[in-house]
Amino acid sequence: MTRTFKTPPAEILETLIDRCLKEGATAADCSLGISEGVSVDVRDGKLENVERSESQGIALRVLFGQRQAHVSGSDLSDDAITAMAERCVAMAKAVPEDKFAGLAPEELLAKDPPVLDLEGDGEIPIDRLESDAIAAEAAALAVDGVKTVSGCGNGWSRTERWVAASNGFSSYLSGGSTGLGLAAVAERDGAMERDYDSWSVRKMAHRPSPEEIGRTAGERAVARLGPKKVKTQKGVVIYDKRVAPSLIGAFLGAISGPSVARGVSFLKDRLGEKVFAGGVNVVDDPFLEKALGCRNHDGEGLPVERKLLIEDGVLTRWLLNMSSARQLGLEPNGFASGGFGSIPGVGTSNVHIEAGEKSPEMLMKEAGKGLLVTDMFGPSINPNTGDYSVGVAGFWFEDGAVRYPVSEVTIAGDLPSMFARLVPASDLEFRGRRNAPSVMIEDMSIAGN
Repeated sequence: MTRTFKTPPAEILETLIDRCLKEGATAADCSLGISEGVSVDVRDGKLENVERSESQGIALRVLFGQRQAHVSGSDLSDDAITAMAERCVAMAKAVPEDKFAGLAPEELLAKDPPVLDLEGDGEIPIDRLESDAIAAEAAALAVDGVKTVSGCGNGWSRTERWVAASNGFSSYLSGGSTGLGLAAVAERDGAMERDYDSWSVRKMAHRPSPEEIGRTAGERAVARLGPKKVKTQKGVVIYDKRVAPSLIGAFLGAISGPSVARGVSFLKDRLGEKVFAGGVNVVDDPFLEKALGCRNHDGEGLPVERKLLIEDGVLTRWLLNMSSARQLGLEPNGFASGGFGSIPGVGTSNVHIEAGEKSPEMLMKEAGKGLLVTDMFGPSINPNTGDYSVGVAGFWFEDGAVRYPVSEVTIAGDLPSMFARLVPASDLEFRGRRNAPSVMIEDMSIAGN
């Protein structure tokens, strides 16, 4: 990051907090962040668009007793800082009380958070971004059956963030990433199908070559040509590792402290019980090497560590910030998100379902026949009951082998029983903040013809 400040960011935040306290605030926390990045789009082997972004922002949360308010802006001048403090304190005095609001006690704060190396490649030259994107597009177009590439983009970004609070906590974290992805369109007999491949990583060395990314997207699109429908039935569904992480999202929503406190979770009475099948582990790891969701403290300054959310099938904990912990009468456990200038939510870092012992092919062979899901559209989940349905596309398999592509299919079930029947495969791959191997779930409702 090439930007310089007349006043160091840590001093700006310290000044902002001091002015809030002088205005009568009980407590305050704040953050200052800057980011920059470049993205390019190519089409037909030529550069189509280049976009550079640079931004800075400062956010403030003020507490006046049990009342709280938050504001944000981009002006870092002394006059703007003074005005921000005055306005936010005035707002906090006027809003209704929240009996669960408050900063984390000093004794719970992370002491000497570990230093994390989250740096990316830095500024990647535009001609390199362009050439890689063109190479990926060309590789997709070279796949027999691919008609066009509907979009191909490449880019990099870098961020820095300083945080501070009146309870004495302060921290700094920076990081970078790069991403390359494209969508290929295949055609046969006038009918077209679309699929994609995309990678977001810390450094270019952590992803496949542009040619491999393009070829994968093209081959996926061609494989979907000529889809058939399937008969409505009960059967085995295998979620490909690209879509299996969506089940993690549903699970995390159900163990969110605020949801449990409001009673709107289908797992609200299941803490300490077996929720998944025996042998299944779900892990949150804030220090996972090369991962994009790493952090060295949570959104309220509490320490974080690798934790099992599901251990041998058993639900071990809720995801708690200070507010939801107070509501539930529990201790916070390092899962606050956001915060420092805004009201903290809850969230994880890098979550994954641990790999099983059998490959997806072995699971298909054991199942005999069923549906392999590779794409999903608009899942519907009832948070109170866990009733679940989603439109999908993918492939029908029989005798343990893929037979033909399918589309216009809906699968349905209820998440509590789906989790209990979930069998993870061995093909775990870390691609994002939520990762899972392919997973097999028996006795799903498959709605087709």
